[in-house]
Amino acid sequence: MTKSALKLATVGALALAFAGQAMAEVKLNDTFSVSGYVAGSYQYSKTAAAIATDHLDVDSSQLLFKYNSAPVTGVASVYYVPKQAPDEATLLDAYATYDVGNGVSVTGGKFLSYLGYESFFSVNNPTISAANGAIGVIPGYHSGVKVDYSDKEWGFGGALLDSVYGATSLKGDGSLKSGQGYEGYVTYKGVTDLTIFGGVAFDNQSAVTGKDIATYNIWASYKVDAKTTVAAEFAQRDGGGRTDKGSNWLFLANYQATDKVNCAFRISGEKDMDAGTKFVKYTVAPGIALTKDLTVRAEYSLTDARVGRNNNFFGVQAYVKF
Repeated sequence: MTKSALKLATVGALALAFAGQAMAEVKLNDTFSVSGYVAGSYQYSKTAAAIATDHLDVDSSQLLFKYNSAPVTGVASVYYVPKQAPDEATLLDAYATYDVGNGVSVTGGKFLSYLGYESFFSVNNPTISAANGAIGVIPGYHSGVKVDYSDKEWGFGGALLDSVYGATSLKGDGSLKSGQGYEGYVTYKGVTDLTIFGGVAFDNQSAVTGKDIATYNIWASYKVDAKTTVAAEFAQRDGGGRTDKGSNWLFLANYQATDKVNCAFRISGEKDMDAGTKFVKYTVAPGIALTKDLTVRAEYSLTDARVGRNNNFFGVQAYVKF
């Protein structure tokens, strides 16, 4: 058996092990519940004229605790990524929400940015790899207070944050004295199966660069029919001048062949004005839901580097949600 075949067999064994541990969401009582996921994969990456690299490990996992006692809800989660700096396990979500009524809610604590079409958690996307991300246009987690409103057609909200961007995507800078962050968004769902999103963010004296950073993000998603969903996105980050300035975009189509089998097709690109890099990435990712909890999928991506070297990526991932 070749090394590659052995590694793929190991991934399959991991998937079966995960499946044996799968379970439905655990409802402890009428107030508390627990949910989460575990994802593991084999990934192979080869850049032209460079040594190939591979990965066989747990990708990430999350354990999420939810408290619900209307009009108050609370969420806390532990997020684990092997070899993640500074800690492999971190407190990711930690917030409480008060439902004011009439579609208005107020949230305080540590939570995820409004911005971005693709989910922070790869298991919620139809692909293994992210469309972009090298220049970090889309923010991650930060701490603050936000106010949101939603009805059947419209949604909008605004947030006051410790910072939009932190040293990592896992948290903000933890201080208002060093500069505040602001985010706002509006969504429209007045057309059946169509969602349109527009969001902005402003980081005052960013902890990452020491400069002001403005970020703009628009995306739209449309369910064409019972089997096909398409989406498009554009995002730009501007730190002033040429430095810390860049943009990325994506087009995605996800085809649900059956209730268990799907295949995603994606074209994405990114331009970093600071580093002078630019690429277009082509991705195909078939998947199959073996059970209601266990999904196995594969991905091949070709990154066509307009500046730099091309990259070939292949991966097989298994994940369990519970």
